[in-house]
Amino acid sequence: MNRRDFSKTALALGAPTGQSADVYEEAARKLPVRRFDVVVAGAGTAGVVAATAAARQGAKTMLIEAKGYPGGTVVEGGTALHSYYNLWKAFPGVQKRQIVKGIPQEIVDRLMKIGGTSGHAEMATGYGYDSVCTAIDTELYKLAVFEMLDEAGVFIAVNTLLAGAIRDGGRLKGVITESRAGREAILAKSFVDCTAYGDLCAHAGAKYTEPNDHPVCNSVGLANVSLEKLHAYLKSHEAEEQYCEGLRDGKEGLIVRLQGRSARLPEEFREQAGRIGMTMTTTTVHDNYFMFIKVNYKMPVSPTDRDAVARAELILRRRQLKTVELFRKYVPGCEKAFIARTSPSLNIRRGRLISCDYDISRSDVLEARHFDDDVFVYGFHDSAPRLQIKNGGSYGIPYRALRVAGVENLLAAGMMITADHEAHMSTRNTVCCMGQGQAAGTAAALCAAKNLGTRELRYAGLRQTLLKAGVYFES
Repeated sequence: MNRRDFSKTALALGAPTGQSADVYEEAARKLPVRRFDVVVAGAGTAGVVAATAAARQGAKTMLIEAKGYPGGTVVEGGTALHSYYNLWKAFPGVQKRQIVKGIPQEIVDRLMKIGGTSGHAEMATGYGYDSVCTAIDTELYKLAVFEMLDEAGVFIAVNTLLAGAIRDGGRLKGVITESRAGREAILAKSFVDCTAYGDLCAHAGAKYTEPNDHPVCNSVGLANVSLEKLHAYLKSHEAEEQYCEGLRDGKEGLIVRLQGRSARLPEEFREQAGRIGMTMTTTTVHDNYFMFIKVNYKMPVSPTDRDAVARAELILRRRQLKTVELFRKYVPGCEKAFIARTSPSLNIRRGRLISCDYDISRSDVLEARHFDDDVFVYGFHDSAPRLQIKNGGSYGIPYRALRVAGVENLLAAGMMITADHEAHMSTRNTVCCMGQGQAAGTAAALCAAKNLGTRELRYAGLRQTLLKAGVYFES
């Protein structure tokens, strides 16, 4: 193509003459503006709690979510919620304590009313991992938290993309959204990033890294199966590792969680499961249904890489088919199993790691440390029983660990905090993310009410507000 032909093509595409073929410069345009006190980006595990907490403090709150429903990893992973309790059963003589309450417990209460949870069922075996299993119905969870947000008066913008940020010096002034209704500028006083990927922080120019230290996954819900026959299968191979009975389809004392020790299962099954990253763990609140069977895939690059993620999505879908084929072939009661549920996209355990004012360390978690600015406490570790919080205790999440470094009015909640991999194996878990959400949403609302930056907010007032909202603190 000669220069004249290229110029004609560029003009046809709307690119200015002489502009690089690899760059397109958008024309400036005026966007409609909406104004809020608090904007929460991401309606996932932390985001629904953050937005609810902010709105209940009287803040005019907007929640932005790319999908058509709230819930995030909780509903897309489909596993049990870990964990509302300390690990008391693994430490004889240690007091049983529910250490996460407030809005996270309200969600369980709502689910209980509509048959969407096992309740806090005590583990019978495998309680070195967690003392309880709080299994949930993924679809009813979406409805329960959607209604909770609506009742709190949150402006819920689902099917809406976070497309950019508007920064004014050290403060975040607003965000840009994109939806079928068009492109908009959303201005606010305080912001909370609950996107899991750290998208808002990245748009705002915050510092971050991308450790890529976890596999991605996509779980399947398998229907036309038998929990009891799966349990018998595991027992026959002496492979039962976790077992829990709870509320299932309105009946007490039925299996709601099973985990098998893969090393003791038949070699052919074990090898094929290993190749597709399949784990032998499931939870359920319904008869004849495994709420989740997980398949993992370790990506060679960060899950923020769109093209690599596209490949990973295909790999995981193929592994899901292999999963149902394995269950049909090897596990009694699963001969006619079929896939009844998948996540619309792969799940991550970490995307961007956001730089905050404090980084929670491995020793903070395992030594059960508390801080002078705790905003809630937590006691579960996903690498248990290899790693456990000392003496069945709890550690604190300090407010400073949620404050995004370098931005005056931005907080981060969820799996974007905590650099150390082994510490992150605790702080990234569902109930911890919920607790972070309540703390961050509350703090954002208090800051907005007085037009304060996150570092100007007095901790005493934040703690008192959290206590009034039912958040538990260790004395």
